[in-house]
Amino acid sequence: MEYHQERLNAALDSSDRYVLHAIVKPLKKGLYKCRIAYDIEDIKIEYLKYTKRKVESLKLVYCDTIIYDKKYSNRDALNALFAKREMCDDILIIKKGLVTDTSIANIAFFDGVTWFTPKTPLLKGTCRARLLDKGQIVEKDIKVKDIKRYKKIALINAMIDFDIIASDKIEEIIC
Repeated sequence: MEYHQERLNAALDSSDRYVLHAIVKPLKKGLYKCRIAYDIEDIKIEYLKYTKRKVESLKLVYCDTIIYDKKYSNRDALNALFAKREMCDDILIIKKGLVTDTSIANIAFFDGVTWFTPKTPLLKGTCRARLLDKGQIVEKDIKVKDIKRYKKIALINAMIDFDIIASDKIEEIIC
């Protein structure tokens, strides 16, 4: 919760406008995603039934203009890129020659010793921030040509935490 609070505070340039711990009330049964929409004037909390998306393949999609540095409710730009996935399960967004994120998660690559996450993701996710703070992942510029050098790929977000989706045969997951 503290990482979500930090992101909210940064987005609003305020540390006392909303206190998530006081207003977010998790549901007792089932798996739900809590969506918080906010602006300076109001906050709206929704609980949406969550089903994990199965991701076994990623389509490289290039876009140098996309901006998604805050958790916007308008995902039109991401959705337009996602529509280019063809037969793949998700996309891996490449911006200015560097790997950023998928449409639903931050990403990490394992070289056999260390897990690396892109230094310049589209969105600095809360789970990613926690893993960086704990030293479980390290930031690094990751170029497209470097992807094949890694042994594993993992998706990172608050709902799936750290989910390894590819081991040993990275070339088989990249469409």
